[in-house]
Amino acid sequence: MAFFVISSVHLFCGISSADFYKFTDEDGVVHITNVPTSSKYRWMMRETERPRIRYNGSKKQFDSLINSASTKYGVDPELVRAIVKAESDFDTNAVSHKGARGLMQLMPETSRAMGVRDAHDPEDNVEGGIKHLSRLLKMFDRKVPLAVAAYNAGENAVLKYGSIPPYSETQTYVKRVLYYYDIYKSPGR
Repeated sequence: MAFFVISSVHLFCGISSADFYKFTDEDGVVHITNVPTSSKYRWMMRETERPRIRYNGSKKQFDSLINSASTKYGVDPELVRAIVKAESDFDTNAVSHKGARGLMQLMPETSRAMGVRDAHDPEDNVEGGIKHLSRLLKMFDRKVPLAVAAYNAGENAVLKYGSIPPYSETQTYVKRVLYYYDIYKSPGR
């Protein structure tokens, strides 16, 4: 039987957010707090009152998020739109059978590495996804097909083969993203 102890949770009026941490002690008691007092605590979740942007049927609703983060990380926003289209079709609640989440379909490991706390929060997801994509573009000398392949199959697969890996899923994915990329780059899209 597990016991839960919640300590030091401070509630404030107005808009606020808090990170929650937990650890399970040697007796099996789960401790949850927003003020970790030991390195045994591990980040669990962010609680926030900031409303999420919900998909409203318009793919343009995410333009400012994409443009802002793309500028920050030096990535073509049209490439980001192509990846979002291929990954989630602009659905903030998308979850793949492998566990990738949100607009840019970030795997949990990638989310952690990029500092994403909530993969279903459009701002957090787009920021982390573009940061990751920027890293891949730098790694592969700005060669878009290789960076896109690495986004799908992982950079180690691209490094192993020195090209787009011979996985049918990845090859189809790269073609789909590049197709959307061409469409988004064309004037008057």
